[in-house]
Amino acid sequence: MSHSLIYVTASNAEEAKHIGRSLVAARLAACANVFPEMVPIFWWDGAVQEDSEAVLIAKTRGDLVDTVIEHVRAVHSYDCPAVLAVPISAGNAPFLDWIDSETGASAR
Repeated sequence: MSHSLIYVTASNAEEAKHIGRSLVAARLAACANVFPEMVPIFWWDGAVQEDSEAVLIAKTRGDLVDTVIEHVRAVHSYDCPAVLAVPISAGNAPFLDWIDSETGASAR
């Protein structure tokens, strides 16, 4: 079974925690980590912007990635949120098994 990390930026730590909790509660992610503060520098509306955001990283199964992306888009405050799936090529087998057991229909 394949696995992915889902990288999401949010307006602040509270929003990132809300998104993370909703993914875990829906059994779309086994766990989520919130990094409460980072500084994004990006091109938007014709100029370089700098702001403050939080980062969420969720661990999930590869077959749930599309559903996770749609879920995040539905609960996120941004019109165009950064939601990126990064495939996990290898990892601690018992941890990957734990992701499997805590996500999707198998966890219900």
